[in-house]
Amino acid sequence: MASRWLPISRDSHHFRIHTDTTDYFRVEYGDVVLLGDRPYLIRHNAKEGRFGLDDEVKFWVKRAIDLNSGSPKIIKLVFYEKFMAHIGGIAFECYRSPRKEARILDLVADHKNFMHGYSIEDEKGNLVRVLDFIKGKPLSHHVSDMDMDHQTYFYDRFPGILNNFMECIDAVRFLHNHGEKHGDIRRDHILIDRDSGRYRWIDYDFNYRHRENIYGYDLFGLGNILIFMAGMGDVLLPDLKKQDHPALDVLLEEDLNIVFNNRVANLKKIYSYIPESLNRVLMHFSKGANWFYEDTAQLLDDLREFQTLTGMLS
Repeated sequence: MASRWLPISRDSHHFRIHTDTTDYFRVEYGDVVLLGDRPYLIRHNAKEGRFGLDDEVKFWVKRAIDLNSGSPKIIKLVFYEKFMAHIGGIAFECYRSPRKEARILDLVADHKNFMHGYSIEDEKGNLVRVLDFIKGKPLSHHVSDMDMDHQTYFYDRFPGILNNFMECIDAVRFLHNHGEKHGDIRRDHILIDRDSGRYRWIDYDFNYRHRENIYGYDLFGLGNILIFMAGMGDVLLPDLKKQDHPALDVLLEEDLNIVFNNRVANLKKIYSYIPESLNRVLMHFSKGANWFYEDTAQLLDDLREFQTLTGMLS
């Protein structure tokens, strides 16, 4: 079954077959993981894909081939970690939860804006998630790879990108309406499906404990993506200083991103043609914000108002 994917050599390949995935470091290239009655040929480890960490290997996430169907899969083995995040004075305790991701996979099985897959326990009770491979690149690459000036991008490309992203916001609302959170909303966690053109969320295994708004962490993530899209990338203070940009004379502390303090949220001070109706939305995610969105419906309503007022509908 595996021979078509293995290199031709004189020596026969000696398979290591894993039914216990507890030690994910032992699951290596050319091994087979047996989950229930389905064998998966392990290829490579996945790698982190953001903030200069492109070469950081995620040893618990494996690229694999379903030997029954021949289709490519992503296999996520059990891995736990915890960290604290602070946003606008609000503390969030974040942690990985395989069971949360398994629940969401069941919930979104028929939803077009999410990755799909299933979960299954190995013989030691580790909850493994087997995911369908999505052909396509992250939203972050799609935006940053565009070779044009910002004004052309903003009027020609941003309306369509925003429409698709609003579908993603509505998909997050679907989760929230069912009492679930995405937990790790980032611009590289939206893949643009090459076959359907749909924007699809991936990676739901992060969860967080909260003392205030149950969905606040997700909402801040959505805001970060929106600012990135509207700016055609991050507008960074160090870059503005290198350029001796005139906006430096008018930028204030309150104009910066509430999560990443070296990024500008008040994009109208950089690009004067950005409508005030959009900039008001962006400023809800700035250090100067005195009111935050409480749910995705409020964010969607304001974005629709911007589209209606400006006619920037795609």
